[in-house]
Amino acid sequence: MNAVEIEEAVSMLAEAPFDSVEFPFTFLEAFGNKPTTIKRLKSGNSNQSDLPGAVLQRNNIHLKICAEGEVTATLTALRESAATARQKVKFILATDGKSFEAENLVDGETIACDYPDFPDHFGFFLPLAGITTVRQIRENAFDIKATGRLNRLYIELLKENPDWDTAERREEMNHFMARLIFCFFAEDTNIFHKEGLFTQTVAQMSASDSSNTHEVLSDIFRAMCTPLARRESAKIRSWANVFPYVNGGLFAGGVEVPRFSKIARSYLLHVGSLDWTKINPDIFGSMIQAVADDEERGSLGMHYTSVPNILKVLNPLFLDDLRAQLEAAEDNARKLLNLRQRMSRIRVFDPACGSGNFLVIAYKEMRAIEAEINRRRGEPDRKSDIPLTNFRGIEIRHFSCEVARLALIIAEYQCDVLYRGLRLALAEFLPLKADNWITCGNALRLDWLSICPPTGTGVKLVADDLFSTPLEQTEIDFENEGGETYICGNPPYLGSTWQSKEQKGEIRDVVNGRTNSPGFLDYVSGWFIKAADWLQHSSGRAAFVSTNSICQGQMVPLLWPIIWEADCEILFAHTSFKWSNLASNNAGVTVAIVCIARTSNNPKALFEIDERKEASVRLGSAITPYLTLGKFVIVKKLAEPVSGHAVMEFGNKPSDGGNLLVAREEVNSLGLSTEQKKRFLRTIVGSEDFINGNSRYCIWIEDSHLEEALSIATIAARVELVRQIRLASPDKGANALAKRSHQLKLMRIGKQHSIVVPAVSSERRAYLPVGLVGKNTTVTNAAFALFDAPLWNMALIASRLHLVWVSTVCGKLETRIRYSNTLGWNTFPVPTLTEQNKADLTHCAEEILLAREHYFPATIADMYDPDRMDNEFPLVRQTHDHNDEVLERIYIGRRFKNDTERLEKLFELYTKMTSQQALSKKPAKRKAKGSTR
Repeated sequence: MNAVEIEEAVSMLAEAPFDSVEFPFTFLEAFGNKPTTIKRLKSGNSNQSDLPGAVLQRNNIHLKICAEGEVTATLTALRESAATARQKVKFILATDGKSFEAENLVDGETIACDYPDFPDHFGFFLPLAGITTVRQIRENAFDIKATGRLNRLYIELLKENPDWDTAERREEMNHFMARLIFCFFAEDTNIFHKEGLFTQTVAQMSASDSSNTHEVLSDIFRAMCTPLARRESAKIRSWANVFPYVNGGLFAGGVEVPRFSKIARSYLLHVGSLDWTKINPDIFGSMIQAVADDEERGSLGMHYTSVPNILKVLNPLFLDDLRAQLEAAEDNARKLLNLRQRMSRIRVFDPACGSGNFLVIAYKEMRAIEAEINRRRGEPDRKSDIPLTNFRGIEIRHFSCEVARLALIIAEYQCDVLYRGLRLALAEFLPLKADNWITCGNALRLDWLSICPPTGTGVKLVADDLFSTPLEQTEIDFENEGGETYICGNPPYLGSTWQSKEQKGEIRDVVNGRTNSPGFLDYVSGWFIKAADWLQHSSGRAAFVSTNSICQGQMVPLLWPIIWEADCEILFAHTSFKWSNLASNNAGVTVAIVCIARTSNNPKALFEIDERKEASVRLGSAITPYLTLGKFVIVKKLAEPVSGHAVMEFGNKPSDGGNLLVAREEVNSLGLSTEQKKRFLRTIVGSEDFINGNSRYCIWIEDSHLEEALSIATIAARVELVRQIRLASPDKGANALAKRSHQLKLMRIGKQHSIVVPAVSSERRAYLPVGLVGKNTTVTNAAFALFDAPLWNMALIASRLHLVWVSTVCGKLETRIRYSNTLGWNTFPVPTLTEQNKADLTHCAEEILLAREHYFPATIADMYDPDRMDNEFPLVRQTHDHNDEVLERIYIGRRFKNDTERLEKLFELYTKMTSQQALSKKPAKRKAKGSTR
């Protein structure tokens, strides 16, 4: 369930007659508990409570229905219950059907309200559904409630008007919904000069059977697009004439309205009865953007981006600088005036604006700074000098465009009320302006210079109209001449595997031949490249939230040379963090924030959680594409280890149609003697086999034993099948392999042992699942191996240092770590090791292997499960910690503070080693003819 669905379920529970027996179970069901879970709680099988009549769900909630007037005492009993502590309860709840009290035991936050009002606090309980909440949602459930009600109205209207549910009329439907949202807001905020005017008029003037609801709405809309002086001639009905002139493009054009069913009319009145003064435009826009999209409606309410996360982009992009200028100005009237004039010319451009939340937050933050300027200058009532037309956006979905503009209009009104007072806000709000600043279109196909040109260039806008014909761009640009432009946003993430043919074509066209493999680029790369191209014409900056994949693996050499060739660099960045949404049990996507700008001597800042680090421009340091501090470097595949450690090779690719592989249960069917099994069978493991403790066998025939092997009928039959399969293959390499159809494509095996490294493993593990197998075991091509390598090599691979390096330079398969010998192992920089170092590391590897043996038959999957490792397998953790201690002291004489410091040191060493290697391989210069040197 998502947040909108949960809010609806909770509201329905509160509206139903109170049932003291069923309430605990219905409440839990509203937060996504499955019927089987509820059944077990009801039966008492999983109810862990020690209080009579109470219900306790382990790790979640302890709740009890009590007699009237005993709610507070019951909450105390729940708090003091031994079961509450023992079962790690997060919430306690008590109610008598009249009063309602609850407490979050994790942070101590409480709520107390009348029972019918508890749905207003549903955000308080969202962790019960596995949803990480943020303060704005906990404190204000209105935006989610409004979204749910509007969604039901939208769906009901499409049922009643199937002709409006077509591509030809969908924009018309979306525009109608935008008009409704404005009316709901306007009637509750005095814009219509009478509270509830719109909803009351619809209720009074439309028939209860809904037969004329569409006509009433059409008349209201017609009044709002007709100036007062023309209303008599336009024959506006007297009951509609009370509505003010709005227009601004929102009510221009046709006023046709879809027909309403009785249910749709009821939904409309219900939505209108909500308190729209509580709307938060930056939250509401994100909530509602999926309403009009069939494909996204299932994720309704999941797109909320928290204000703190948005400010991670906007603060270092430009807001911090404005606040610093404000602080420096103090009460100097001239400096304050200069800052205000500067702000009036700042343009914020989001080329993937969705419903406009980045633009809304930027606008609200700038208005707060401007209000402080006006206060210090003694001009608190002054009209804002910050025009909405300076907040530009591109969005591919029409309804989101409509909502984005509405959100900004609402934000402007709310800021005017907050900083200038209701009277002045109302006096200047209507009619709406006809300016267009949100463009509906494909950002990767549109020319950004035509939508947000550098100031003073006079380029005319070429894009779809939104509400009406826009001002000519020359007019807007003249007003903004000499200003700054900041590009920002959260573009869509789509790995190359999930891109459509059209999306791949968009990326290919944006790249325009500047890299050889555009098909491997993430979709978000298109926005970075477009921004770099735009920055060729301006000194602005561009900061995007992006999947951290653009700073890892093969994406780095594909994307970042294009950015660098455009004379751009990373100005600031936030290293990887989770960007969660409002879906239940959502793990969130791991993102990074990266800002690019034209190359300059400006300070470069790297943020990791709450720590800020600056690159030393004086020492030639910068932020690398891997989001570390250091010199610009791109890690490329190497044919051999840069540090001289052992060679790592692919495992054996069977290329056999499965005929040389033998499951354990198939061994006896081969009819081999004990001696033949020893000679012709080897254990073989791949990544999953090794991690999960499984294994198979493979037929292993050395050329010297071929004649004997073929004398065994069961083996000869399998060899013949391999020959036929390889001959039938369209691959010439496979055809050639038919000459030795008794063998795997590769025949690699250790004479003493092999160090095994799975090619793919979970990113959740604290260490790579490396291990050791004996001389009778080989590996498939789903793993890598170091055959007969000294054991200290395993200590390197088992280290946190190596995991961090591989995670960064090798990239991911989906979210899992994808290992590479040429990109991860051969490039891994290791200081020169003394014999004592090697002995110490060998001992560390032995300790890790012995710790695993201690927990036999637990598997790698068991022991390295992050939820179990510390509690169930502490020896494994301890031996890895010791290994890290020993290795990291070799690097810097102490433990590293964090992964960022690890990466910085590794990149420093890599740069040094590869530079030395390049110098040593450089051919000697030929003597010029006639030279005496």
